[in-house]
Amino acid sequence: MHEAMFWHKKDNGLIFCELCPKGCSIREGHKGFCRVRENRDGVLYTINYARVSSYALDPIEKKPLYNFHPGSLILSLGTMGCNLRCGFCQNWQIAQADPETIHLSPQEAVELALDQKSKGLPCIGIAYTYSEPFMWYEYVYDTSRLASEAGLKNVMVTNGYVREAPLKKLLPYIDAMNIDVKGFTDDYYKENCVGHLAPVQRTVEIARQDCHVEITTLLVPGLNDSPAEIEQLVDWVAGINPDMPVHFSRYFPNYQFDLPPTPVETMQRAYQIARQKLHYVYLGNLGDPVTQQTYCPGCGEPVIKRGGYNTRVVGLAKDRCRRCGEPVRVIM
Repeated sequence: MHEAMFWHKKDNGLIFCELCPKGCSIREGHKGFCRVRENRDGVLYTINYARVSSYALDPIEKKPLYNFHPGSLILSLGTMGCNLRCGFCQNWQIAQADPETIHLSPQEAVELALDQKSKGLPCIGIAYTYSEPFMWYEYVYDTSRLASEAGLKNVMVTNGYVREAPLKKLLPYIDAMNIDVKGFTDDYYKENCVGHLAPVQRTVEIARQDCHVEITTLLVPGLNDSPAEIEQLVDWVAGINPDMPVHFSRYFPNYQFDLPPTPVETMQRAYQIARQKLHYVYLGNLGDPVTQQTYCPGCGEPVIKRGGYNTRVVGLAKDRCRRCGEPVRVIM
């Protein structure tokens, strides 16, 4: 156990957690909605500190991050716990369950990432992923600071459901985020995720000022895949910055959802809608190389080609298109 950050004790003995928008008031001996922050003897503790349920050396494209060090690898770490309850959760076995874990201190995590580099592998750092890393806040905070000092990159794959103060405290150590925007209506969040849209929008808008941000939306048939909703999402992203990459991921039945997979035609329609206003749009879980490529926003020439997790930079001269000279927003 490790004492948590961002909480205060009320006069009635309840602990008010200030980490995420849930704002849980936690009684003695009880946990918050996330299941990993517990009131013990009037102190809020995080019970998943340094507990790792899953780890792997992943392609950066698996996060997915396509415009951030393409072709590199990253040490991916995950734990248990989440502050949303998505019925379609793709990692519910660790996010919503109680998986076995191993102990990995922040220093050990950094040493493990550095060891991959010493072996000649293109490992750029650590990704906090698989479950919800903001519910691993204290561990991510401690580890990311050490990783930054060691010259490593820090990446978060997150639902973005966090309060502004903890987000801003962590951002100086985070180099990139992929933020899940589950859908683009508050009703969708309330009915399918037990959350709200506005805090996620705020996280995107704040985070992109300090680090590289890409967005992922899992398109669930009949629930968040209408052309009108996709247009609203695209308009919002374009209003922030049309260079912000957006990934539309194909849904498959999982956890509590048994709807059929997202039709290919729906995925392609979303891609076409987004490409009208955004420069970097990708389709995931589809296996279509055309919609995995990065195109020059000026001349439309492919500058990065992908087949699965095989990535080839083919048309870049530093940060510009080799053909027309247009700037391409890719961090190499």
